[in-house]
Amino acid sequence: MDFSLRKAVPADAPVLRALIDASVRGLQAGDYSPSQIEGALASVYGVDSQLISDGTYFVVEAKSAAGAIVACGGWSKRKTLYGGDVWKAREDSLLDPQTDAAKIRAFFVHPDWVRRGIGTMLLDACERAAMAEGFRRFEMGATLSGVPLYSARGYISLENLGVPLANGESLPIVRMEKRLGNPPVRANR
Repeated sequence: MDFSLRKAVPADAPVLRALIDASVRGLQAGDYSPSQIEGALASVYGVDSQLISDGTYFVVEAKSAAGAIVACGGWSKRKTLYGGDVWKAREDSLLDPQTDAAKIRAFFVHPDWVRRGIGTMLLDACERAAMAEGFRRFEMGATLSGVPLYSARGYISLENLGVPLANGESLPIVRMEKRLGNPPVRANR
């Protein structure tokens, strides 16, 4: 495999900021207007230092590119569904793995590295790590650009949301969920 995965560290933040910017501008232009992209970069998207501190954020490095970081993504045991450090509506209290869904968060792939299985690699790593912490459900606020990947990986759409942006725009996202194990048994009527 040409890629390696590791936990992100605080020193990665400058590279992650540039990666997030390139990913959003390069991959979301077909789903969002320029003003939505600018508003999201200014007030929602960005590095989430809490995920890095919690040890739940990963980076993917490309061996063929001298170990350059080409993607990032993580999961959270906290209530915040989306947003980096710039997002003001954070709720960082801890989730209960017995009753709550782990949050799949902040996936960004550099446009030069798409369609190589990197998103799936990140998602699998996040799900395994969350399961090791006792979570059996996963939830996310997926961008319109990410919905096809997550749908292909067993996530179902629950509702469409509009994230208010500081510039007055709204960013459409889809709240999605995946449950592990057997579905609930329905009682006979």
